[in-house]
Amino acid sequence: MAAAVSMRGLVPALACDRRGGGFDRGIPTRIACSSENLADGAPDLSVSVNGLRLPNPFVIGSGPPGTNYTVMKKAFDEGWGAVISKTLSLDSTKVINVTPRYARMRSGNGPKDVIGWENIELISDRPFETMLAELRRLKQEYPDRILIGSIMEEYDKDAWEEIIERVEATGVDALEINFSCPHGMPERKMGAAVGKDCDLLGEVCSWINAKATVPVWAKMTPNVTDITQPARTAIEAGCEGLSAINTITSIMGINLDTLRPEPCVEGYSTPGGYSSRAVRPIALAKVMAIAQMLKSEYPDRNISLSGIGGVESGDNAAEFILLGANTVQVCTGVMMYGYPLVKRLCKELQAFMAKHNFTSLDDFRGTSLQYMTTHTDLVQRQQEAIRSRRAARKGLASDKDWTGDGFVKETELMVSN
Repeated sequence: MAAAVSMRGLVPALACDRRGGGFDRGIPTRIACSSENLADGAPDLSVSVNGLRLPNPFVIGSGPPGTNYTVMKKAFDEGWGAVISKTLSLDSTKVINVTPRYARMRSGNGPKDVIGWENIELISDRPFETMLAELRRLKQEYPDRILIGSIMEEYDKDAWEEIIERVEATGVDALEINFSCPHGMPERKMGAAVGKDCDLLGEVCSWINAKATVPVWAKMTPNVTDITQPARTAIEAGCEGLSAINTITSIMGINLDTLRPEPCVEGYSTPGGYSSRAVRPIALAKVMAIAQMLKSEYPDRNISLSGIGGVESGDNAAEFILLGANTVQVCTGVMMYGYPLVKRLCKELQAFMAKHNFTSLDDFRGTSLQYMTTHTDLVQRQQEAIRSRRAARKGLASDKDWTGDGFVKETELMVSN
């Protein structure tokens, strides 16, 4: 079924004033467009998605970096393009976190070289009213910045309608729906319990999009065989954007001294979500699959795609954008390197763009999709290339092919150094 065209996608984009005056809402802005963005001759990092204009594509992913007013304010002050709050639900009393809740995978290069990160953390355990007040305060203090509310609820239409109405009332610019948390409360049909079930997902998305008046992003779980199936379901139910991927179900490891799993809570553990740089190849493949599906099936729909998974450098971000992402989310990277990371990300992405003479993100978004194909096609391409090389091989096939006029040149063709 084709979803009706939503008026939510028609929110006017905020025009960036390149004379240094911030954005054109007529409201003084605490942070003007970043100097990295608008330096003379520097590539432009700004991006427009679903009618929202971001000064750069780097978005704080839902999780601890968006857990309260203080840390979200820090993100805006450091220059992140947008901030997504930690996931909210109506009744936070049902959310009980444990400690320790993280475990790390290290490479052989030393204890500080973390390549993988597992968490068994749940959604926000802070009172819903408190989080609403803090979102409202942020939008009042940073009216020109993009703030996205992440929400999750049980399989209850009334609950979904209530949380959407109340979160939208804070002034958030968009909603990201957490259909993908791989651990915690699956018995309540929350998170990945919905994202893995396309029938359930379609029904819940239809409730959400019938109620929401701002753009809606559906956050996809990677813990499925074909991520394009739930992605397609979300789009057909009216979602304007997709985020991929959330964390991968994992067990970090077993302590071979104690024989207990990590992270260890009173001697026990539970499977959690895996993130950090080790998941990036998996995330790139999932983003590529979604982007190809969007290109082939929804060429006339302005569906946005936010890439997530192991982004720690501007080059990492470029890979996601080359495979079709509009924006790039960072969560674990902020937990490891801090909020100032965004300055390095912007600088490195601009260096990549300058190297290739790209002046905007649109110049290269999706460029690498054309080079992704099937294994069967790879075999055919290589066989054809081999035939072409043989046909054009250097040297003479036989002594009869020597000519008098071209003797020196023909000799050179058969010299190896």
